[in-house]
Amino acid sequence: MANATAKTALIDVGGGYRAVYSCGVEDRLMADGIEFDHVYGISAGSANLASFLARQQTRAYTFYTQYANRKEYAGMHEFVHNHNFVNLDYVYSTLSNHDGEYPLDYEAFVRNPTKFTVVACNAIDGSAKYFDKSDVSFDNFDVLKASSAVPVACEPYMVHGIPYYDGGIADPVPVQRALDDGADKIVVVLTRLPEPREAHADELSSRVLKRINPVAGERLAMRYKTYNDEVALARELESQGKAIVIEPHDIHGLSTLHRSFEGIEAMYREGFADGARVAEFLAQ
Repeated sequence: MANATAKTALIDVGGGYRAVYSCGVEDRLMADGIEFDHVYGISAGSANLASFLARQQTRAYTFYTQYANRKEYAGMHEFVHNHNFVNLDYVYSTLSNHDGEYPLDYEAFVRNPTKFTVVACNAIDGSAKYFDKSDVSFDNFDVLKASSAVPVACEPYMVHGIPYYDGGIADPVPVQRALDDGADKIVVVLTRLPEPREAHADELSSRVLKRINPVAGERLAMRYKTYNDEVALARELESQGKAIVIEPHDIHGLSTLHRSFEGIEAMYREGFADGARVAEFLAQ
């Protein structure tokens, strides 16, 4: 059981198909009955956390293992015909609305008192946008789509007339945001190997994006530094006992937009096992 006096936060950084790891962590947290005061989702992490707040264990897992295999979900067919490698409307509306194949339990989501922050990147000025639970409504999960719009692979997603890209461009690991919001103990779930991102990681994508959205393209080019700095802060807090970093030590060939059945299963199982560390941290 968590320390009753501490304000707790959970950060899920997403990472496309690699985010099945954090899905595993959160399914373990649900199995252990662990809840938080505030959760922060970036890209696919925001979708994971929507299911977490609705207490729908294995819902996100079903998306990674079953629905993601459909041509309507993601792939070159969608990219050629709809200019989006991932069909965000199919994932977050067709499948997730009340009449969808696996609807989000919206009533349970709303009843859960945990605060919910979804991070997106303003495609025009490159700033971070922090949506909250009030921006989600019945059959309206547009903020999750905005946070998940991977640049170049997807067109920016419009919310209230403003185009947004993947939140990982602007604030990939929002530890400082959690501190500013009053968190005392922070669980950070990463989905990359525990090594710094390299400077050239987004070089090609940022060049393309600069032609379309110059400022957002500049932010993408510097994402490696933002990510490394924010992870460094998380590790510093971990050394002080204020945070715990949960991360994979093998990504099993998965990437943001590439998957395999074996890799998905392996990363999910690893995440579920690693999630067991959280209970002890929160109890301290």
